[in-house]
Amino acid sequence: MTGGLTPDPLAAAAEQGRVCALAAQGQRGLRRAAAAHPDLFPGDPFDATLFSSIALAMAFSAPWHTAAELAVTNRAVLWGFAVDWLVDHQADSRAEVDRVTRTCLDVLDGADPGDPLGRFLAELRDDVAAAPGYAALGGRWRAATERMLDAMTREWTWRHTGRPTLTDYLANADNLAATVVNVAHWIHTGSVSTGDELDRLIQVSDEVQRALRLVNDLGTHRRDAESGDLNALLLVDDPAEVERRFAEQVEHCRVLLAKLAGEVPREADFLSRQLGFTSGFYRHTDFWGVR
Repeated sequence: MTGGLTPDPLAAAAEQGRVCALAAQGQRGLRRAAAAHPDLFPGDPFDATLFSSIALAMAFSAPWHTAAELAVTNRAVLWGFAVDWLVDHQADSRAEVDRVTRTCLDVLDGADPGDPLGRFLAELRDDVAAAPGYAALGGRWRAATERMLDAMTREWTWRHTGRPTLTDYLANADNLAATVVNVAHWIHTGSVSTGDELDRLIQVSDEVQRALRLVNDLGTHRRDAESGDLNALLLVDDPAEVERRFAEQVEHCRVLLAKLAGEVPREADFLSRQLGFTSGFYRHTDFWGVR
């Protein structure tokens, strides 16, 4: 027998229920946001399960926040999915991809929105900009957005000109749009107070993002092969190489997160929970519905 305390199953289930309630509120908020922008979010692939999955991911990653605080984060994730959909599956030319980039960056620079994507982002911009720290930190969200858009453009080019190496592909993990969402989340919720602190979080978030890129690909390789999307498993001769790289990246992240926990424990927990939730999620299902 061990001397440890036996976990209280009732208390554990109650906490899980609270987190699920937070996710339920988030799902309803996402449905309202999508309904207000029907041209941007068609029912396929932006279905109820996608909204639920986004809300669950953020609720389990940051259960200490309120539904109102996570509402902006959830919409930032949904915006990332919209950009991904437009670039990967709607753009027929590089000019169309560049138009998406210009729209997003112009809106973050204060321009009036001129299309459905711009209008949705402008609403998100205004909510994030209401945070007290935005004046000092907002430029980092803009920079993270530019990195994401550059990465999506690079992947679009690879799909039309030739496949990259696995190393180059992982270096382009900003196309997953995880870090850019995290930056918006940290600014909006007031989780960071200085630029140096946010830069440190971005550094670790980028490493977590690479692990998420790999587990995403492990879970979606069949669909990606059918649709023509790039996927790490399509870039190697032996699929075991991707599993090995994922395991190595997770261990690398564990070391970084353990060190980060001594500096900003709650945000280290946020990134750890994000990595854990997503790793479990993609082993069994996917965010997207019909594509």
